[in-house]
Amino acid sequence: MYSVTDPARGVLVEEVANSTEEEVRAAIGRVHAAYPDWRRRTVGERAAIAARAADLFAERADELAAIMTLEMGKRVNEGRGEVGIVVDIFRYYAEHGPALLADEPIDLKDGKAVITKGPIGALLGIMPWNFPCYQVARFVAPNLVLGNTILLKHASICPRSARAIEEILHAAGVPDDVYVNTYASSRQIPAILADPRIAGVSLTGSEQAGIAVAAEAGKNLKKTVLELGGSDPLIILDTDDLDETVNATATARMRNCGQSCNAPKRMIVLAGLYDEYVDRLTKRVAEYYVPGDPADPATKLPPLASAAAADEVAAQVAKAVEQGATLRTGGRRITPGAYLEATVLTDVTPEMDAYYEEIFGPVVIVFEAADEDDAVRLANDTPFGLGASVWGTDPDRNRRVADRIDAGMVYLNRAGGSQADLPFGGIKRSGLGRELGPAGIEEFMNKKSIRLG
Repeated sequence: MYSVTDPARGVLVEEVANSTEEEVRAAIGRVHAAYPDWRRRTVGERAAIAARAADLFAERADELAAIMTLEMGKRVNEGRGEVGIVVDIFRYYAEHGPALLADEPIDLKDGKAVITKGPIGALLGIMPWNFPCYQVARFVAPNLVLGNTILLKHASICPRSARAIEEILHAAGVPDDVYVNTYASSRQIPAILADPRIAGVSLTGSEQAGIAVAAEAGKNLKKTVLELGGSDPLIILDTDDLDETVNATATARMRNCGQSCNAPKRMIVLAGLYDEYVDRLTKRVAEYYVPGDPADPATKLPPLASAAAADEVAAQVAKAVEQGATLRTGGRRITPGAYLEATVLTDVTPEMDAYYEEIFGPVVIVFEAADEDDAVRLANDTPFGLGASVWGTDPDRNRRVADRIDAGMVYLNRAGGSQADLPFGGIKRSGLGRELGPAGIEEFMNKKSIRLG
């Protein structure tokens, strides 16, 4: 069952029945049958539709933000910002798609060849709840421009987002059978991946979901892109404005109520700066991030996406404290609704679960590093490798440290974030493949070599 439960109040708003087995099979048939005609359209035609989609997303930004607030508790201002990124993504691929898909000539030692860049077929997208519009856009926009067709399974708490996205794309000119939303359940995914009409799958979600989907996709020889969890390090080497650094790093962690895969979750601060940073960060988190109604633009700390999510994070914090971590502020569940006080933990050691696990909520863990080498060691001591950031006043030093971090993305004097023209993705247990930028259109691409003579 798909359902909308307002996480600010804990009130059930809507329920949507799962798609039946027959409906899922019919949906697969639709996207498969639509593929030959869609791929034959010119890149310019598909790009023009993507440009129109960008305009329609922009026109419906307030409506989409309100849907996200109701479904998963996103602050309304952050919802509008998310739609802004969606618009950028569709416009990026509308503008750059034709050039990114241009033939690539090759001079051979005994002749010439060309690499053509085309689609591979109907794709399954499995999307999460934390960014209900953005996550869909970064998978869908490049693949529609490339010429693939899409079967989209959204998160079970986001049926309204799923419906609105489908409406917008169809209104923009995407044929009804080229993009099809399904309310499939998770247990129906193996059968979808086993169907020979599905050529590949992209999943954004938990590590456990990624393992399950990758196993099924591998069993059926399907191309896979996975964007999974993260426990991103944020290294602070030095600063010439500690208050600004505290506020900026707290903002980065608390964005989307801490429910971002690439949010900085582990602050690593060099000795000499650590004590003052922790004191000021604790004060900032306790005083500024006060729970409130996510529909109110003045709110700084919304609820988590569900009561279950809030309970899970609260349990992780309680276990860390039980195992010896120091609770500087927060950690208390607030009801009604799915609220958790903004939290700061210190003195977390490798013997504790919180040292290695991802905490998907408004929780900051701060570590003290003896020196630059120790900071790098702490940053890399994680099973994840999504993003990282380095903060300091010396650009050369920042870059040197960035080069030593094992992650798919590193930001200097900024944290996390996403933009249409920059590839996004990680290594280790954070996933496989890349989205966005030039790399984002290549994952489900057939790079066909044609020998000319």
